[in-house]
Amino acid sequence: MQSDSNSIIPDSTTEISFNLEQFFELTPDIVCIADHNGNLKKVNPAFSNILGYSMEELLDSPVNNFIYSEDKLNTSRFRDNLREKNPVLNFENRYLTKSGDIIWLSWTSISEPESKLIYAIAKNITHVKKLEEERNLLLIDLAKLNADLKKFTYTTTHDLRAPVNNLLSLFSLLDFSKIEDKQTLEYIELLNSSTIQMKNTLDKYVDAVSQEKKINIEVEVLSLEDTLFMVLNSINTLIQKSNTTFNVDFSKAPEVNFSSFYLQSILLNLISNSIKYCNPKIAPAVTIKSKKVNNGIQLSFSDNGIGFDMEKVGESIFGLHQSFHNNGDSKGIGLYLVQSHMESLGGKIAVTSEVNAGTTFTLTFKD
Repeated sequence: MQSDSNSIIPDSTTEISFNLEQFFELTPDIVCIADHNGNLKKVNPAFSNILGYSMEELLDSPVNNFIYSEDKLNTSRFRDNLREKNPVLNFENRYLTKSGDIIWLSWTSISEPESKLIYAIAKNITHVKKLEEERNLLLIDLAKLNADLKKFTYTTTHDLRAPVNNLLSLFSLLDFSKIEDKQTLEYIELLNSSTIQMKNTLDKYVDAVSQEKKINIEVEVLSLEDTLFMVLNSINTLIQKSNTTFNVDFSKAPEVNFSSFYLQSILLNLISNSIKYCNPKIAPAVTIKSKKVNNGIQLSFSDNGIGFDMEKVGESIFGLHQSFHNNGDSKGIGLYLVQSHMESLGGKIAVTSEVNAGTTFTLTFKD
């Protein structure tokens, strides 16, 4: 069968032109053509849908009429750059919809000098700007909360120093030679020693929170035995009253490179917790051992306390204000500080526990 010489054979140029027109009409992004004076010559339906104006309304007015007032001057400057054959990439400005809403558009535009036309495509980024605004507001609130917390911490530690200093002054007035009872003298000396340590700790907190920039934590080689001795000495009365015993072995790794202030805080919190959450039927027993591992020094800290259910608690044990026992003295801060101290200097902490069988913390210090 012979073909009809009069039949219409689709021309490839016509087909491409048709596809481009389809793209122009169907794309969800704004596509438009304007002259160098900012008069719209052709717009796609997306422009009309986003701004809420009809196609006729858009073509009858300069595009400047739809731009948010504060962005008109800046938009004009970018249009001038287009006249000089400089393409515009990711230029953002605001438009007013017919209903009065403000929307953000991100433009990519290029000029054709011969025809004095500007070809442009824009994406509606209003949702992105809203997310940015919400994020910025959250950051502002967070900064304010941080400042308030810093101020509160500074005020608290500063105000506590006054009664502590007063207590130290009273100790200085005592004539220890007149105290004949040996046990009473021992208790007074322990009380004096604990008060001095409390003053030193408060001084460090005041110095820390008064720094405007990030605190530079001093790291040094520390004797685990000496550090533990200082901590045990500071809570000697609590240890004696609870009949807590210690099994300590630092022979495999006697030293660690860490912050003295942080290490004392870590040991103090772990020991205090072991005593606080001891099994009421048996005296508290704490085992502390150190060893060298591939990535540093590892310290294991175990007790025979009441423990907790790992399946229920999990890693939330280190969360702020997390408390898992009915103990009115528990504020859920100690273990949060322990983890924060470890991680701030590149260390890690892990925990295993079993109800009524005790708890073991494994602390890995970065070499």
